[in-house]
Amino acid sequence: MASEREQARPEPGETPVPQEAGGPVTALDLPPAADLSPAMAAYLDKCREKLGFVPNVLLAYAHDSAKLEAFATFYNDLMLAPSGLSKLEREMIAVAVSSVNRCYYCLTAHGAAVRGLSGDPVLGELMAMNYRAADLSPRHRAMLDFAVALSEAPWTVGEAHRDALRRAGFAERDIWDVAAVASFFNMSNRMASAVDMRPNRSYHADARALPPLTEA
Repeated sequence: MASEREQARPEPGETPVPQEAGGPVTALDLPPAADLSPAMAAYLDKCREKLGFVPNVLLAYAHDSAKLEAFATFYNDLMLAPSGLSKLEREMIAVAVSSVNRCYYCLTAHGAAVRGLSGDPVLGELMAMNYRAADLSPRHRAMLDFAVALSEAPWTVGEAHRDALRRAGFAERDIWDVAAVASFFNMSNRMASAVDMRPNRSYHADARALPPLTEA
């Protein structure tokens, strides 16, 4: 137990300022469009109702109604529409790709999605830091190996990579979907980095509680 004198001794160094305590969504001064389409205004309202906030990526695109609609339509088709990939698998791809690109926004936002969908915050950390250290099924290992190869060295991707997915049980349409999600997040990562897009603060705290361990 530290003595009162030791407790009163000031810590050396300096304390970092609180991070993400406010500020602009991006580094660009682009005011929201005054003429958002009714569909996009309703979409943002739906986000507020369902999530309690509008994801900052949508606010970043909201300077142009057409760009916002194109982004939201493509994102929702890739990540939420019916697919041979689960929603969690698509989020795992998003985080593994974003780890390659060190995209702060997407690692934060989609890392929270992996934690929430899986109920396993450790899996979320592994996807963000090094998916190769995770205890993954052959399906998920092949899926992430492909997505990362496509991100790190796309010119090397060939039939051997696609065959690895087939051997892991992916159908031809599933391979398309793995590639499409990985490709989308490579684009999104670059845009987020280019404009210094900042994640919503709440993502940092989402789904952090560890589930109780099962007795052996």
